[in-house]
Amino acid sequence: MASSGNNRPRHANSPFAAHVEPDVEDFALADRVCHDTYGVGRVVGVDKSGLTVDFGSSTRRIETPFRKMTKL
Repeated sequence: MASSGNNRPRHANSPFAAHVEPDVEDFALADRVCHDTYGVGRVVGVDKSGLTVDFGSSTRRIETPFRKMTKL
């Protein structure tokens, strides 16, 4: 039987880097945000896999994790 994930403990002296989960910032409707590519916008939709953000000139769907976006 094949395992779908690697659940073995990581040895303290392992030369391989530990897998680090990215920090996912918590956004809510009407939050003001700044995106590295699209600029300043406002969150108009939230679901478990991403956000919909109105940047004024366009509305974009931003998938998680939000590496290029910060909350203002």
